Amino acid sequence: MHLAGTILPIFAIILMGWLAGASGYLPRALAAPLMRFAYYVAMPSLVFQTIADESLHSLLDWRFLAAFGGGSLICFAAVMMFVRIACGAGVGKSAMLAAAVSMTNTGFVALPILKTLFGQPGVLSAAIATVFVGAMMFPILVLLLEIGRYDTSHNVRTAALIRQVVTNPVILATIFGLLWSILGSQLPGPVASILTMLGEALTPCALFAIGLDLTLTELRERLGLYALLTALKLAIMPLVVYALCVAADLGRTATIAAVVCSAVPTAKSAYVLAVEYDVEKTVVGAVISMTTLFSVITLLGWLYVL
Repeated sequence: MHLAGTILPIFAIILMGWLAGASGYLPRALAAPLMRFAYYVAMPSLVFQTIADESLHSLLDWRFLAAFGGGSLICFAAVMMFVRIACGAGVGKSAMLAAAVSMTNTGFVALPILKTLFGQPGVLSAAIATVFVGAMMFPILVLLLEIGRYDTSHNVRTAALIRQVVTNPVILATIFGLLWSILGSQLPGPVASILTMLGEALTPCALFAIGLDLTLTELRERLGLYALLTALKLAIMPLVVYALCVAADLGRTATIAAVVCSAVPTAKSAYVLAVEYDVEKTVVGAVISMTTLFSVITLLGWLYVL
């Protein structure tokens, strides 16, 4: 009951956001500005402060990266190969369906949950996972989408991709936090207070925005495909990551953090790319909605088991 009491309020905020949008109490258009504040201000503040206060040794957890990152890449490759071979789909479509299963919403969902469960160690794990998704999974997906599209302006898009990754606020916050950690200095009191206040806004702001933007209209067609991808995302991927955690002999906290990062809903960045490249937009949107809804149950299940 204690675990349920800790996790359920997080999803209750998502539900409140959905009710506000569905009832017309708040316009769904507010979700985008809320997301931008959470992503560009609150999350970098929390990530920078957390990393800056830690030693470099505690940040370079290669076993955690191998477990979470390895599980993400294994699931991505397996789904992509299956869709390519069994369905004869193109590179772009195969990659996008694979991303729906393997790209996780570590920043907006896993980070608040792990912060609630473990405090600073949980934020560290979520920050590492978020950087992996943004700096590894995102570029791989864009590259495959470019290959699938045979765009003649590939060089321009590659430059734009590099610029987008380099200027990613979470990646920048991580890099500057690492540099500050290497210096071994303490953050000045006023600066730490400001970052704390901004970081505390992440959880309610991001979760409410997710609910406000959540719609159920995408679930009307191809329900079988949506259900299969959702099951792979919420059940199989966490199982793969857990197996890698056991193989890497991770500690209890790191194992739970890795599994939580893999068991949260599909990242909205996958939908952004689906719209940008006009590839499986409906499928990715539906999977994001379904994984957000059913992760309330499956995530509690994983946490109880662990």
